[in-house]
Amino acid sequence: MSFYDNKVHFIDGRLADLTTYRGNVLLVVNTASKCSYSRQFDTLQQLYEKYHRYGFEILAFPCNQFNEKEPGDNSEVKTHCENQMKLTFPLFEKIEVRGLHAHPIFRFLTNQAPFLGFDTETASGEWMDHFLKEKFPYIYKGDGIKWNFTKFLIDQNGQVRGRFETTTEPFDIEPSIRSLLSM
Repeated sequence: MSFYDNKVHFIDGRLADLTTYRGNVLLVVNTASKCSYSRQFDTLQQLYEKYHRYGFEILAFPCNQFNEKEPGDNSEVKTHCENQMKLTFPLFEKIEVRGLHAHPIFRFLTNQAPFLGFDTETASGEWMDHFLKEKFPYIYKGDGIKWNFTKFLIDQNGQVRGRFETTTEPFDIEPSIRSLLSM
């Protein structure tokens, strides 16, 4: 199975054909608009605007599994993200990204790129590491998604090239994105 074999729906319910993204560099992100990390939407949008013309796509998957930070239905999420956050990259239907009902696309991604820990050399990485170990030890265990705004970088052939945890700011991924793009 490849990344492109996964079946997903856009946030408006239309079936998405992931093969249309073959040949592009992708950043797949699980999002939540009410999360404190939703500040990353701004830099994600900036990266999208800067590199989209070179074959870069961001695929955003809203999720309500972490402290219920995406409580609305697909229509509400779409309206908020497009009108309030001014996002123009593709939004997909709200899904689960971990556990028994995790969407196959996130099972695929976490199998390809296991959890390597948080960067505890940074204040935010140290905080998240401690927070999850103390408050949500069941989330911390294993390779599953740990929180909102986990990011997976995928090359033009559908190979996962990196997993970036919640605390990694999108601009910190920019050199990795640039290295994969033909500019």
